[in-house]
Formats: sequence, structure tokens, C-alpha cells
Amino acid sequence: MARAASCAPTNSEKCKVNFIRIGAVLGFLAVALGAFGAHALKTRLSPEALQVWHTAVLYHLIHAVVILALGFYAKASGADVKTGGFLFLAGIILFSGSLYALALSGIKPLGAITPLGGLCFLAGWTWLAMKA
Repeated sequence: MARAASCAPTNSEKCKVNFIRIGAVLGFLAVALGAFGAHALKTRLSPEALQVWHTAVLYHLIHAVVILALGFYAKASGADVKTGGFLFLAGIILFSGSLYALALSGIKPLGAITPLGGLCFLAGWTWLAMKA
């Protein structure tokens, strides 16, 4: 209930999602996970699993930058970018997250989650195209 009180119309600034911060944290994590894969996992994973890891990092980093850009756009224009931001965030979690887990564990059914993240990415890009 405290959250609802802080989101009263007079305090709408508190209700804005800080996609700049979210994008920055996600970018940091993508770089850290990329370095982890390149160094710590290089000798521990098969070449196929390492390629899965690299794919996860690539999509993670690209969409972290998109979220960061949405945050700057929202800050400059006052536009509501929550839908797109959360679609890209869900894409990172589902797509890259499932690939990270698959690469580390080798549990193939985790790959069934990956397309859901891909759909979130596609929905985010569609949302962005429609808002342009």
C-alpha cells in the first residue's frame, strides 16, 4: 500500500521507471558475463556451449543499450517508454537468461524458453517502430 501512496499524481516523478539505471546495470552485467565467458569458461565449456554463451551476451548487450537509449529518450522528451523497456528487459531475462543457463547446465529443455525471449525482443522492436 505504501507504493500506491508514493505514486499519487503529485508524486508522479517517483513512479517513473529509471531505464537509464536499468540499462547501465544490464550493460555492466553483459560486459562482465562476456569477460567471464571469455576467460573463466573458455576451458570449462564445450565450443558449442561457449557459442551459446556468446550469443546470450551479444543479445544481452545490444538490448541493454536499447534500454539505455529508451531511458535517455524518456528523460529528454517525457515520453512513456515503459512498454518497450519492459519488453526488452523481459527479452534479456528470458532469451539471454535461458541461454546462460543452458550453456552452464547443458539442460536442453531450457532452450524452450529462449524463443519466448525472442518474441519479447520482436515485440519490443515492433513497439519501437510503431512509436517512431
